[in-house]
Amino acid sequence: MNETNEAGWERKVIEQLAMESLKEARRKRRWGIFFRALGFLYFAVVIFLFMRGGEGSATIDGAEHTAMVDMEGVIGASGDVKAEETIQALRAAFEAKTSKGIVLRINSPGGSPVQAGMINDEIRRLRAKHPTKPVYAVVEDVCASGGYYIAVAADKIYVDKASIVGSIGVRMDGFGFTGTMEKLGVERRSITAGDNKAFLDPFTAQNPKHIEFAKGMLAEIHQQFIDVVRQGRGTRLKETPEMFSGLFWSGAKSIELGLADEFGTLDSVARDVIKAAEVRDYTKHDNIAERLAKRFGAGVSASVVQELNQISVK
Repeated sequence: MNETNEAGWERKVIEQLAMESLKEARRKRRWGIFFRALGFLYFAVVIFLFMRGGEGSATIDGAEHTAMVDMEGVIGASGDVKAEETIQALRAAFEAKTSKGIVLRINSPGGSPVQAGMINDEIRRLRAKHPTKPVYAVVEDVCASGGYYIAVAADKIYVDKASIVGSIGVRMDGFGFTGTMEKLGVERRSITAGDNKAFLDPFTAQNPKHIEFAKGMLAEIHQQFIDVVRQGRGTRLKETPEMFSGLFWSGAKSIELGLADEFGTLDSVARDVIKAAEVRDYTKHDNIAERLAKRFGAGVSASVVQELNQISVK
């Protein structure tokens, strides 16, 4: 009798352990399915954001609106304002059937004359193609150098009284390390084919011939900038000896000089000038991959090297 009870007890313990093991396996399987589903959902969201990230927030419906294109930050192929992306946004804004006008909201210290020139050219081309759609530049804090290069393509320029406007000039930056090398006992060794291949080499003494050549090139680009300003502003411009010297002025003074037209903001221009108070953003924004790359510093070294050798309109 005791043996029978003992055998029954052992059987119950084994069965209970087997059931608990089975339940644990089921729990693990359910959690595995849950985490796989969660991972799939996360992946789907990332793909969705990646595909949507490059688009502006403009929606498609029948409402008349003001199309806005933001230009904030340094202008350059690897800067905050890129010609390719900005031109895409401008084309979409002009081609939208219900956009009544376009506002270029500018807050930029300048940058590449090439990128600024490409944007300026495209604005003028689109204005000619869509003559019924006005284009206005609205300056916030700064519209200097390359930013102003773009702004003069607009029909009118609106500013705040304390905005910074102007800086119509060109510069080329670099460094010289010859004194430092002498102190450290470092010898520069550079082998070139071509008398000017080591043009403005920062590790050797300045070559007067190279300096004169660089000044000539900058003067040529500066004249291109001046011509664009004169073309865009026309008879409104009240030229002074210092206007094209690289100086900049307040928004209030820029109106006096004819560099700008009136005081205004994005909302006031949309509401009172274009007569379409609803503003839609056509700016191309970074997708999630680009935002992550910027956040974690991808390409920092390349950017530093490029900045050291960059010619900019400032």
